[in-house]
Amino acid sequence: MATVEDCRQALHDLAARLAANAEARGKLDLDRTLACRLTDLKVAFHGRIAGGLLLDIADGDDPKAKIALVTTSDELLDLVAGRLDVSRVLTSIRANPFDLLKLRKLL
Repeated sequence: MATVEDCRQALHDLAARLAANAEARGKLDLDRTLACRLTDLKVAFHGRIAGGLLLDIADGDDPKAKIALVTTSDELLDLVAGRLDVSRVLTSIRANPFDLLKLRKLL
């Protein structure tokens, strides 16, 4: 099981990777709040996705988030590191279908 700090760092690493790839990927029309809930650690993080970037990452849940990733700490680290295919975690993401399609392009 990964630590809370490992997961926090993974989210910041993901944000940096998305920022580095933003120009090559082009603007993504997705502006949503995001919650990442880690079931094994019983912690959550929140932020927002805007213009293909992951912004304002902070500790704590956002119960009103439009997109929620509910997963384990190890799956989060594997997803961010590219060891886990995005399609395997799509069932762990709670969002409307149109947002899921856009999110898949982002990841």
